[in-house]
Amino acid sequence: MTGLVLPQPGVLALGTSTQTYLELDLADQPEADDLVAAVAEISGGAMTGQGCNVVVGFRPDLWRRLRPDGVPEGVHGFDEPVTGPDGFTMPATQHDLLVWVAAGGRDVVFDEAMRVVRTLGGLATVADETTGWTYHHHLDLTGFVDGTENPVLGAAAELALVRIGPGTGGSILLLQRWDHDALGWEALGDEGQARVMGRTKDTDEELADKSPTSHIARNDQDEVGQILRRNIPYGDLREHGTLFVGLSARQQILHEMLRRMVGADGGGRDDLTRYTTPVTGAYYFLPAATDLPTPAQDA
Repeated sequence: MTGLVLPQPGVLALGTSTQTYLELDLADQPEADDLVAAVAEISGGAMTGQGCNVVVGFRPDLWRRLRPDGVPEGVHGFDEPVTGPDGFTMPATQHDLLVWVAAGGRDVVFDEAMRVVRTLGGLATVADETTGWTYHHHLDLTGFVDGTENPVLGAAAELALVRIGPGTGGSILLLQRWDHDALGWEALGDEGQARVMGRTKDTDEELADKSPTSHIARNDQDEVGQILRRNIPYGDLREHGTLFVGLSARQQILHEMLRRMVGADGGGRDDLTRYTTPVTGAYYFLPAATDLPTPAQDA
């Protein structure tokens, strides 16, 4: 690749209060040219004009088929469940395409998501849809700060974006929906919740005597590697939880975090998994904006 490489703008764009993640499955063997044209329209077509970002992602093998040199070596889909020694399992629900729409209002996100569906037409169908919203600025629905170990904005690009070789400027995204057992969680009280998390709820301080199976101990990024989290709460009173959105230049970091959470490394299962259950799991490659096709110009 020559020239300036730019990521898709929405990958690092923070501050949007509403987000929708559309996971889509392709129709039987669509023509590659038709798919490329539709993706070009989705990623580069007219925006709503209200601060809306649209990010397009692909099942790694699909993007590799469309652009053989466009994905780092070894990057793969979430093709098999991740299971711990006690049988706790993170399911594999891989789809073909991801369209991530983020904006400051639910109406804008809805309109843009509808444009995506119209543009794809018969090429793909929506297999799963999750809409999230910010909760008290920076909390998840456990009441704890989410993304405590996130890098400062200036360093986020170095961790989230591929810096050299195939797929430069792109990012690997791990997407999981985690359903919360809200009543079980609330029954623990603040002290019990702090022991599960390994840090305090009110001041977000790490516990000096935290359990080795606490959430932050099992996800210690000093040991596993740093990622950029773009998590967001979703749902309503009947069913709600956290949409885990992890971005990294290295898939190995993301996958090792999952293995540690289920205890597959021998270190014990993450205590938080006693109160929240993964129901989806997929990896998508988010190509650089400069690698995506551009909309055809009218003659």
